[in-house]
Amino acid sequence: MIQEHDLVVLTRDIAEYGLQRGDVGVVVHVYAGDSAYEVEFVAGDGRTVAVMTLGKHEVRPVHRHEVLHTRAMTVG
Repeated sequence: MIQEHDLVVLTRDIAEYGLQRGDVGVVVHVYAGDSAYEVEFVAGDGRTVAVMTLGKHEVRPVHRHEVLHTRAMTVG
């Protein structure tokens, strides 16, 4: 179950914000019944790239044996 402040992984590209499948965000709000999540994505300097409402099939929890990495943004 995904909760507020959990790290989540994007499961699809969102070109409008330069986000790619695999990018990591943090849940800032969980909607009733876990139907959707408000997720914030930030750049390495702490600047907010996007805050958006995503459905439960658009994000997944970060698994404990995964390694996070960085990449250059294509937009923004």
